[in-house]
Amino acid sequence: MSRIREAFAHGKAFIPFITCGDPDLDTTAAIVRAAAAAGADLIELGIPFSDPTAEGPVIQEANIRALSGGVTTDKVFDLARELRKDVTVPLVFMTYANVVFSYGTERFCKTAAEAGMDGIILPDVPFEEKGDFDDICRQYGLDLISLIAPTSNDRIAMIAKEASGFIYIVSSLGVTGVRSQITTDIGAMVSIVRENTDIPCAVGFGISTPEQAAAMAAVSDGAIVGSAIIRIIAQYGKDAPEQVGRYVAQMKAAL
Repeated sequence: MSRIREAFAHGKAFIPFITCGDPDLDTTAAIVRAAAAAGADLIELGIPFSDPTAEGPVIQEANIRALSGGVTTDKVFDLARELRKDVTVPLVFMTYANVVFSYGTERFCKTAAEAGMDGIILPDVPFEEKGDFDDICRQYGLDLISLIAPTSNDRIAMIAKEASGFIYIVSSLGVTGVRSQITTDIGAMVSIVRENTDIPCAVGFGISTPEQAAAMAAVSDGAIVGSAIIRIIAQYGKDAPEQVGRYVAQMKAAL
């Protein structure tokens, strides 16, 4: 069984996203450990990239801070190895096709698997082009996480049938960021997924409050939060681990 499935085995999953190297890699390690201790079921580690097309301003700025601090893909792999000494929750990378391609797709997947990662999310790779990555991911035991957007419509069933790990449901059109309300009919999207696969689905993009997380988890298997956490990190810097831990505990309780 995919380790990622285990994240959804204890009720609704709470999944925080953290940009690696913002404000620095040591703080990232402490934040990941604090999030895991506070009840995060799976953690997304963002590998910074200069042109993160799916991200809104909050995560874009985190990418810029991390890159200007000298973070590289190899340093992020070192971070993953370090975390795996004591962090047991599933970990997935979220990054962009260019990062993987430029590293060498097979070399990237092999190194990620050896570092103890469980999967990869590539938001800029459409379903029709995932073959470039999917076969190599499977070869190394990594789940390539599929995304479904409000515009996926007729493609939802097709994407669901071939999905692995969990399905990332994008709640709203546009880029990541905190939203005051989410108006997409998530329930309808989830029911099409359910007809085609038993893989769990979690909702992300725009969730920031415990109320929103609870509402999204009520119609899916979990909630993903990025920008709201990155904001806490931007505000508190090296003192962020304790604050993020507190936030994760609140969100997990709401689910």
